[in-house]
Amino acid sequence: MPVKVSEKPHRLSLDYEAIAEIFAELAVVAGAAVMGFYKNESHVHAKADKSPVCDADVAGEAVILEGLATRLPDLPVISEESANFATARLGEAFILVDPVDGTREFLAGKGEFTVNIGLVVGGEPKAGAVYAPALERLWMAGAAPVSFPISPGAKLPPPERRRPIHIRRPDADGLIALTSWSHTDPRTSTFLAKLPVKERRMIGSSLKFCAIADGSADIYPRFGATMEWDTAAGDAVLRAAGGIVLGRDGQPLRYGKTSSKFMNGSFVAWGDRAAVPAHLGARLA
Repeated sequence: MPVKVSEKPHRLSLDYEAIAEIFAELAVVAGAAVMGFYKNESHVHAKADKSPVCDADVAGEAVILEGLATRLPDLPVISEESANFATARLGEAFILVDPVDGTREFLAGKGEFTVNIGLVVGGEPKAGAVYAPALERLWMAGAAPVSFPISPGAKLPPPERRRPIHIRRPDADGLIALTSWSHTDPRTSTFLAKLPVKERRMIGSSLKFCAIADGSADIYPRFGATMEWDTAAGDAVLRAAGGIVLGRDGQPLRYGKTSSKFMNGSFVAWGDRAAVPAHLGARLA
């Protein structure tokens, strides 16, 4: 399926809360489609970059793209499994989709994979939904970040049944750091050795952004390549909850990098911005 890029001009007076609601609804429906393949035959094969893709990715993406075409037709969409960088035309606002973030965890039968949908405006993530269907929990943010339990395919609960989330101030005895099951390397250990880390936890997919956003952890460093659709939704939730994601230049991570085909460089996600050491706030080592 090609990238869906609307010919119509978008409206910059976007209602981030309403868009986050749409993202959440679609993520939960897509989660049901994805779970149909969980711990079943999913016909995995390797993409050109050697990363895995399976039937669950394709099925989840189809649900999301159809829903976005119907409900947000004026916004261009870049989705992982169907991205066509040669024809992608982005305006000031666009949507990034990763139907299964953490495909390796999905294929291994671990529940730490997510459905990610994020809105970017002016290079910044402004709304997002991250759904973990196997864990039956969703995190979302437009202006106000919230989290709540929800089964795949279920109707979203009313606002009063959603828990507001916020980053925490780190404990006096040190930071809780998150790393990936699949992508931790020596640079991560070297970086964390420079900080007062009291505990390291391994978590899959964009759940790391969400854990920091809801006050369960403090920092997530990532060295090496990621794609914008991997990070946009979780980044939106984290920023709305009071956190920040800093790139190599020490500035907030930017989106819409068409020249690099939407590839991110190294970054560090922080909860409490006041906890960022001065030398790291200037530039990521």
